[in-house]
Amino acid sequence: QVQLVESGGGLVQAGGSLRLSCVASVSGYYMGWFRQAPGREREQVATISWSGDTTDYADSVKGRFTISRDNAKNTVYLQMNHLTAEDTAVYYCAASPFSRGAIMSSMYNYWGQGTQVTVSS
Repeated sequence: QVQLVESGGGLVQAGGSLRLSCVASVSGYYMGWFRQAPGREREQVATISWSGDTTDYADSVKGRFTISRDNAKNTVYLQMNHLTAEDTAVYYCAASPFSRGAIMSSMYNYWGQGTQVTVSS
């Protein structure tokens, strides 16, 4: 059973930054960050391949968010800059057994418990 533990969420003012971390109990998975705001469906934020050479971002976060990973620590990160109120959501880390192209939430088998990000305007 894969376990994912997120951390780093919190309350930040608009224009500020946060870095989310996700520690996985296993290695070798395609990893992603997704988010869900109240009353909205879960959406992709960013994904990264096992090697880290392939990343994908939602249009709404391109240029502001950066996904990265440290395989030695089984940890994936999401650096979030220039945050806006529209980024307020619960952010979930997820792991996919697909070796490439895992950009859809349906391709992810394992999910963390989520961490709340609140951006005040």
